[in-house]
Amino acid sequence: MFRKFRLNVQLLAEILVLLALTLGVLAYFSHKVLKREAMRNASLMLDATVQDIDNILLSVEQSTGNIYLDLLQHLDNPQRMFTYSREIVVSNPNIVGCAIAFKPGYYPGKDLFMAYIHRRAFANDVKSDLVTTEMFANRPYTEQVWYTESMKTGWIGWTDPLKGDDTENEPLVNFCLPITDKNGERVGVVAVDVSISQLSKIVLAAKPSENGYSVLLARNGSFIVHPNVDKLESQTVFSQMDQGADASVLEAAEAMVAGHVGEKDFKMDGKNWTVFFKPFVRGEWEGRYNGEGTLGWSVGVVYPDEDIFGIHNKLVFLVIVIAFVGILAFFLLCTWILRRQLKPLRKLTNSAQRIANGDLNEELNSTDRDDEIGHLQNRFRKMQKSLQNQIRELEQETAQLHQRSDVLRAAYGKTEDADRMKTSFLHYMTNQMSVPTESIDRSVTTLCNNYHDLSKEEIEKQVDNIQRKSDAIVDLLNHMIHFTETDQGKEARNE
Repeated sequence: MFRKFRLNVQLLAEILVLLALTLGVLAYFSHKVLKREAMRNASLMLDATVQDIDNILLSVEQSTGNIYLDLLQHLDNPQRMFTYSREIVVSNPNIVGCAIAFKPGYYPGKDLFMAYIHRRAFANDVKSDLVTTEMFANRPYTEQVWYTESMKTGWIGWTDPLKGDDTENEPLVNFCLPITDKNGERVGVVAVDVSISQLSKIVLAAKPSENGYSVLLARNGSFIVHPNVDKLESQTVFSQMDQGADASVLEAAEAMVAGHVGEKDFKMDGKNWTVFFKPFVRGEWEGRYNGEGTLGWSVGVVYPDEDIFGIHNKLVFLVIVIAFVGILAFFLLCTWILRRQLKPLRKLTNSAQRIANGDLNEELNSTDRDDEIGHLQNRFRKMQKSLQNQIRELEQETAQLHQRSDVLRAAYGKTEDADRMKTSFLHYMTNQMSVPTESIDRSVTTLCNNYHDLSKEEIEKQVDNIQRKSDAIVDLLNHMIHFTETDQGKEARNE
């Protein structure tokens, strides 16, 4: 079976090798092109994400700055601080709360004073009710980082995410602006709250791909932007390692927190992902205090490999299927064409085999095919005709030899008959000659032994007997001579 389709199989194997090399090269370079395209798209998405986040932060900073100068003019009016706090919250939907806190004893008769206004449930809803309180979380504000850092160093900027006991069960980031009195002394802090959950919703509304998402990490690894709300509330990226996350997740997180620019592949939830990341750099605007510039945050765009290479892999699979079907169709077509083209050759082979087996009368027609098979068939036909002629001549010569053999066999039979006749005649003649010879022998013996004792008449009688017997023997010899001459004449005529 293999020998029957050996040419087809060899041709199919060569095509498969060529196709495999072609598809391999195509897949390799297309994979690289898609990777570069994904990096370019990710870079654009990173820039857009940074811009979206920075626009939110800038709007918060501007809303705070809009009331800051007026607030400095009315530091002696503690009740007015609630008004400023309310105006900040109302003026910007991205702000869910505002706290204006002063150092202990700043206002006479009050150890601690904080005017805190926030939206109910910290929702970004303009129509949401506003809640007024002088407390934030379960600890005095003088023990909270947003207050202590600004008061100690005059730091202006954004805090890392506040979670758990540092908030009222809502993860927040705070923009902190220290309050300085006319003497240049820091007397308080304005802290504006932005909900991480709401910030994530705003940023994640623009999806980088069907299953991709953006992520923003603080310097301590806390999530500021992430589609999973649970991670926003309590987890850092490093705490995932305690939950059995792949080591590649830690490598990607460390690179982001370190402020690197690039990409990392990691595995999560049984899928392969790629994160493109760079430090979060705030834009420079006139009158904006950039502080430490990047804030130590890192923004990333996460793509599952199926979003980057999914269509590509499907196309490769489709191409392989099409190629396989095409090769199968090509194999069947080649088999049909080759069988059709080689049909005369198979007939010629079968005819040659029958001729080789002795069937010289095998019918072999001439053909007008102008190819190697046609030339071979016509030449083989000529060879067959020549062989048939030679066989015919050989048969004729064989028939002639048989005829001559029959003639020779008949002549040989006649010769044997003649020899037998000669032998019989000679025996007969010899037998006939024995009696006269014996008589002559007796007469001669008598004469020789009794010549003096015999009478004249007896001697004449013996002599006469010898004469007669001699004449008889001579007659027999004449007959033998005549027979021999006659037989030799017959043989000469037969020859």
